[in-house]
Amino acid sequence: MTVCRSPRLVLSGLRGGSGKTLVSLGLISAWRESGFAVAPFKKGPDYIDPAWLGRAAHRSCHNLDSFFCEPTEILASFAEQTMDATTAVIEGNRGLYDGVDAEGSHSTAELAKLLKSPVVLIVDCTKTTRTLAAMLLGCQTLDREVFIAGVIVNRVAGSRHESVIRKAIEQTTGLPVLGALRSVSDSPFSERHLGLLPPSEHPDADEALDQATRLIQENVDLDAMLRIARSALPLTISEFSNQSAYSADVPVRIGVIRDSAFNFYYPDNLQSLRDCGAEIVEISALADRCLPDIDGLYIGGGFPETHAARLAANTDFRQDLLCLIDDGLPVLAECGGLVYLCESLLVDGSTYPMVGVFPVSLDIAERPVGHGYVEVVVDASNPFFGQGHRLRGHEFRYSRVHSVKSESFHFALAMKKGVGFDGERDGLCYRNVLASFCHFHARGVKGWAEGLVRQAVTYAGLRFVGNINGPLWMPGTDL
Repeated sequence: MTVCRSPRLVLSGLRGGSGKTLVSLGLISAWRESGFAVAPFKKGPDYIDPAWLGRAAHRSCHNLDSFFCEPTEILASFAEQTMDATTAVIEGNRGLYDGVDAEGSHSTAELAKLLKSPVVLIVDCTKTTRTLAAMLLGCQTLDREVFIAGVIVNRVAGSRHESVIRKAIEQTTGLPVLGALRSVSDSPFSERHLGLLPPSEHPDADEALDQATRLIQENVDLDAMLRIARSALPLTISEFSNQSAYSADVPVRIGVIRDSAFNFYYPDNLQSLRDCGAEIVEISALADRCLPDIDGLYIGGGFPETHAARLAANTDFRQDLLCLIDDGLPVLAECGGLVYLCESLLVDGSTYPMVGVFPVSLDIAERPVGHGYVEVVVDASNPFFGQGHRLRGHEFRYSRVHSVKSESFHFALAMKKGVGFDGERDGLCYRNVLASFCHFHARGVKGWAEGLVRQAVTYAGLRFVGNINGPLWMPGTDL
């Protein structure tokens, strides 16, 4: 039994796009400049906001999501990451009570209750005054177990507008207005179809963070925010660690393609591979000419479409990867990783060759093809997951299937929720490769890291004796 007393607060809103990320980044950075060690968290299955939050905090940002993680895992993750922190900031997603159904299941409000965390609401007050107070009053009364501690008003038109809003909110709800941000025409954070431009692609990420920091320092009561964070009640945590009981009995190296084209990785996933005994070797599909000596490979999501020309031009790397896959290298690929392993990608009228593992051509749609939580059942042989297992994760992509030339692969996952490859199936398998449009979180999928590391151990052993011939798993068996 562990008691966590870390100061903490949840930053939420009435809807998406209210300014939560801007405030979260500025607050984290401002507190860090004041000497605090801030542990950042993001509610929901996101990669881009956590990348920014981690950059602001100078430490990894971890995702907390009750759809694919049990409450005990969320509490354990929070406790682990706040052990050496002065305070914690949890950025919510969408509106405070928005979840997967009318009851608000898996919402930011439910996470705040689980963490016993006070909530500060960031609200967009464009073209409204007292009506905003009514909406906040509704948030207070909808669930009395949610502790809403204060409000930051965003996109204020001027001093008179701010004065009316402050009086309306404080007189109607009793909530303190902790800050007011003026409406600006240009944000320091550029946006693209998935949300913010990732910091790895931003032309001046540090300057954007500096602007956010100054904005919060000058317009938000940081002392009051800290008092709210310190008002959080202690958390009693019964299960502290999700470390796998499995540990590789021989040294193995897992390659991770991590560059500006592929940068969607949960820190928990990489740590879970290390916990199973693997050494992580970072690789660039853009700059490296060949792969290093590795026993397995993990290719996460990202933006292969914005780097298609450079990925295609690196012919040596693509050919080396294809040869290793044909040789039996275990590969786990997600979303952008799947795209990279296909035959070609059509972007803006130009076709770019990819690795060519799967005889599939893809193009980019104008609207999301798959967007939201997914649930799949493993129903066929594959290198990493036993048949019958139910896996939860998420998908968010604009890439779509343009053509499939042959059936030289099979599917291992049946879609129960979400789109996947074709609305019914996902999980493309070829030799020791499993590639899907689904992203999975290691804390929510038991054995995620163990499956990849076990196959890496087997591959390393077969390479040692020079006997790689076919899949490392036996088709038709349950792993």
